[in-house]
Amino acid sequence: MYTYKPEGVCSKQINFDIDGGVIKNVSFVGGCSGNLQGISRLVEGMKVADAIDRLTGICCGAKDTSCPDQFAHALRKTASIIGG
Repeated sequence: MYTYKPEGVCSKQINFDIDGGVIKNVSFVGGCSGNLQGISRLVEGMKVADAIDRLTGICCGAKDTSCPDQFAHALRKTASIIGG
Protein backbone atom coordinates (compact mmCIF):
# COMPACT_ATOMS: atom_id res chain seq x y z
CA MET A 1 0.00 0.00 0.00
CA TYR A 2 1.34 3.41 -0.98
CA THR A 3 0.36 6.65 0.75
CA TYR A 4 0.65 10.14 -0.74
CA LYS A 5 0.00 13.48 0.95
CA PRO A 6 -1.56 15.76 -1.69
CA GLU A 7 -0.87 19.50 -1.75
CA GLY A 8 -3.25 22.34 -2.52
CA VAL A 9 -6.45 20.27 -2.44
CA CYS A 10 -9.14 19.28 0.06
CA SER A 11 -8.16 15.63 0.37
CA LYS A 12 -5.51 14.94 2.98
CA GLN A 13 -4.22 11.55 1.87
CA ILE A 14 -4.37 9.14 -1.07
CA ASN A 15 -3.86 5.41 -0.52
CA PHE A 16 -3.39 2.92 -3.34
CA ASP A 17 -1.65 -0.23 -4.52
CA ILE A 18 0.14 -0.92 -7.80
CA ASP A 19 0.37 -4.52 -8.94
CA GLY A 20 2.08 -5.29 -12.23
CA GLY A 21 1.65 -1.70 -13.40
CA VAL A 22 -2.08 -1.75 -12.62
CA ILE A 23 -3.80 0.48 -10.02
CA LYS A 24 -5.70 -1.23 -7.20
CA ASN A 25 -7.37 -0.36 -3.87
CA VAL A 26 -7.61 3.42 -4.27
CA SER A 27 -8.98 5.52 -1.42
CA PHE A 28 -8.90 9.21 -0.60
CA VAL A 29 -9.07 10.66 2.92
CA GLY A 30 -11.04 13.91 3.02
CA GLY A 31 -12.20 15.86 0.01
CA CYS A 32 -15.44 15.47 -1.94
CA SER A 33 -16.49 11.95 -1.00
CA GLY A 34 -18.76 11.11 -3.94
CA ASN A 35 -16.42 12.48 -6.59
CA LEU A 36 -13.38 10.79 -5.09
CA GLN A 37 -15.17 7.45 -4.76
CA GLY A 38 -16.06 7.78 -8.44
CA ILE A 39 -12.48 8.54 -9.44
CA SER A 40 -11.25 5.63 -7.32
CA ARG A 41 -13.60 3.18 -9.03
CA LEU A 42 -12.79 4.51 -12.49
CA VAL A 43 -9.02 4.16 -12.13
CA GLU A 44 -8.96 0.79 -10.38
CA GLY A 45 -7.79 -1.79 -12.90
CA MET A 46 -6.28 0.92 -15.12
CA LYS A 47 -2.62 0.94 -16.12
CA VAL A 48 -0.58 3.52 -14.23
CA ALA A 49 0.60 5.29 -17.41
CA ASP A 50 -2.97 5.58 -18.74
CA ALA A 51 -4.24 7.09 -15.48
CA ILE A 52 -1.36 9.58 -15.39
CA ASP A 53 -2.16 10.66 -18.95
CA ARG A 54 -5.87 11.13 -18.20
CA LEU A 55 -5.59 12.85 -14.81
CA THR A 56 -2.60 15.17 -15.24
CA GLY A 57 -3.50 18.83 -15.56
CA ILE A 58 -7.06 18.68 -14.22
CA CYS A 59 -7.77 21.80 -12.16
CA CYS A 60 -10.34 22.37 -9.42
CA GLY A 61 -11.94 25.80 -9.67
CA ALA A 62 -9.26 28.48 -9.57
CA LYS A 63 -6.64 26.07 -8.18
CA ASP A 64 -3.71 24.97 -10.34
CA THR A 65 -4.32 21.36 -9.30
CA SER A 66 -7.08 18.97 -8.19
CA CYS A 67 -7.43 15.66 -6.39
CA PRO A 68 -7.20 13.76 -9.72
CA ASP A 69 -4.10 15.77 -10.69
CA GLN A 70 -2.57 15.07 -7.27
CA PHE A 71 -3.28 11.36 -7.76
CA ALA A 72 -1.38 11.57 -11.06
CA HIS A 73 1.54 13.12 -9.13
CA ALA A 74 1.34 10.25 -6.62
CA LEU A 75 1.34 7.65 -9.39
CA ARG A 76 4.26 9.30 -11.20
CA LYS A 77 6.31 9.49 -7.98
CA THR A 78 5.53 5.91 -6.97
CA ALA A 79 6.15 4.51 -10.45
CA SER A 80 9.59 6.17 -10.51
CA ILE A 81 10.44 4.59 -7.15
CA ILE A 82 9.28 1.08 -8.02
CA GLY A 83 10.54 1.26 -11.58
CA GLY A 84 7.16 1.22 -13.32
